[in-house]
Amino acid sequence: MIDAATVAAFALVALGMVLTPGPNMIYLVSRSICQGPVAGLVSLGGVALGFVVYMLCAAFGITALVLAVPYAYDALRLAGAAYLLYLAWQAVRPGGGSPFQVRDLPPDGLRRLFLMGLATNLLNPKIAVLYLSLLPQFVDPARGSVLAQSLALGSAQIAVSVTVNAMIALAAGSIAGFLASRPTWLTVQRWLMGGVLAALAVRMATEARR
Repeated sequence: MIDAATVAAFALVALGMVLTPGPNMIYLVSRSICQGPVAGLVSLGGVALGFVVYMLCAAFGITALVLAVPYAYDALRLAGAAYLLYLAWQAVRPGGGSPFQVRDLPPDGLRRLFLMGLATNLLNPKIAVLYLSLLPQFVDPARGSVLAQSLALGSAQIAVSVTVNAMIALAAGSIAGFLASRPTWLTVQRWLMGGVLAALAVRMATEARR
């Protein structure tokens, strides 16, 4: 069975991913700023359901992949590393923006907020990379059920992501105001996130095949 240290390590990776700018963060921050924290939290409910869908699909898919084509991990790993490097460049490139820069969104009802959060997450390539490229690096068939390990890791990721996103949704207005009055901090935030993404990409590209 998977050990606590492996779950904790994956949780740290998930934390690094959730703190990097992406469709989920941009949507939740914009929704919270434009329509209030409650709207952000309702949207987060849809995002959380999207995480569950990804977790179940990846858990069963990874189980089949480990048993059938373990060398396919190399393709997933390198493709994931390339995409993370692309995200890192998007964060630090000249003219790049921050997810905490205010974006105008029209008010929506609770049902639409939830569905938009779900759709945003399901169409988020960063989450696909997390589950299809990063998660397999923490699964060890020698430790027992690949399915059980995948579900444990996925549950840790969901717990971290929902907690952090909820805090961001509740504090989005204050954070955006702070950064808007301090342009230097916007630059620091962008470069910090770009550095985290690049570090994850290097880790994936150099990870030895299990």
